[in-house]
Amino acid sequence: MSAPRISFVSLGCPKALVDSERIITSLRAEGYEISPQHQGADLVIVNTCGFLDSARNESLDNIGEALRDNGRVIVTGCLGADPDIIRKTHPDVLAITGPQDYESVMQAVHQAAPPLHNPYVDLVPEQGIKLTPRHYAYLKISEGCSNRCSFCIIPQLRGGLVSRPAGDILREAEKLAKAGVKELLVISQDTSAYGIDLKYAQSPWKDRQVKAKFLDLARELGDMGMWIRMHYVYPYPHVDEVIELMAEGKILPYLDIPFQHASPQVLRNMKRPAHMEKTNERIARWREICPDLALRSTFIVGFPGETEEDFELLLDWLEETEIDRAGCFKYEAVKGAVANDLNLAPVPEEVKEERWHRFMATQQAISADILAQKVGMELPVIIDETDGKTIKGRSCYDAPEIDGNVFVTAKTPLKAGDIITVKIDGSDAYDLFGTAV
Repeated sequence: MSAPRISFVSLGCPKALVDSERIITSLRAEGYEISPQHQGADLVIVNTCGFLDSARNESLDNIGEALRDNGRVIVTGCLGADPDIIRKTHPDVLAITGPQDYESVMQAVHQAAPPLHNPYVDLVPEQGIKLTPRHYAYLKISEGCSNRCSFCIIPQLRGGLVSRPAGDILREAEKLAKAGVKELLVISQDTSAYGIDLKYAQSPWKDRQVKAKFLDLARELGDMGMWIRMHYVYPYPHVDEVIELMAEGKILPYLDIPFQHASPQVLRNMKRPAHMEKTNERIARWREICPDLALRSTFIVGFPGETEEDFELLLDWLEETEIDRAGCFKYEAVKGAVANDLNLAPVPEEVKEERWHRFMATQQAISADILAQKVGMELPVIIDETDGKTIKGRSCYDAPEIDGNVFVTAKTPLKAGDIITVKIDGSDAYDLFGTAV
């Protein structure tokens, strides 16, 4: 008798991707096969995103496609926290669970497609099943969020901050290192708040106790011989200590900080820290400690009440601060968000579009200038893809999928996961071009 086959759709952010990896690891541990297509599978699991209306629509479309192609569908993830909207559109789904509810997902799978009597536990690698390339992996250090940004419903979907014990995180990281992972991307909703809910409690790791504290965790991860990249960090004062680890070469000189805006009034409406002069001082301090620090961020244009003056402040701040990498989103109202009840004037869609283009043009020029300064340098580069004569990698200043690439010319064969030195010969607005040394 063949093992049940499960087709899997993973939508949303890297944190949702980690949830998908954990579910697939549990499935494989119990002997289930993972099918690359819906047709012929025993059922389909759709891990949804429900943060923005566009993400909700994408999730609903994927559920509909799975129902058409297979007919037996289990829904999980952030949209699962609002089961009524799913049932209204797709009443025939087998089960709906919320985010991080792995046990309920497995119970629904057991009911719909019971596992074979003898699970093939030996088919699961020690590090679990990963959906990323073999040479990098996401490491989720906490769930939920205790911030209350007016545009965000993550706390409603995923609850307050729940940090993992440091020892558990480090054991997972060690398994990933042993499996050949060369780069760890540390993620959560608020990475710099790690451990606050645990009161920084210690937990055992090898022959010592390690605090559940951002600095302590970063230091231990930095001793594992992998690239360690920090995402979703807020500019709190204690982050200064982690910048010192970057200056020492312990972890990558890279911070992903969701600034969202630069206008104090817009930031207050977003219910985010609005003291940009303090943020500017902190960034200057970081660059004193670690001169080659790369900053990436995301911003929202068209938030309700945003004026032309607010937007000009944002553009001026971008040019003054010179963020290395920046993404921009046009504001979308989110059902259940506090921002909907602030009675602020909505920004017309055509104005959002125009501001988005101006933002991207401004940031493109900044990026082009920063990258042009790297021409002539020799940089460490991790190889992501090799396809014939095309070799594509990333410098230590670039995260996968969201940042730029380094296109490499090499005389000797290279493979994904190799970390090499590249002399930079040229640049454009987003990418670098160089020769392997």
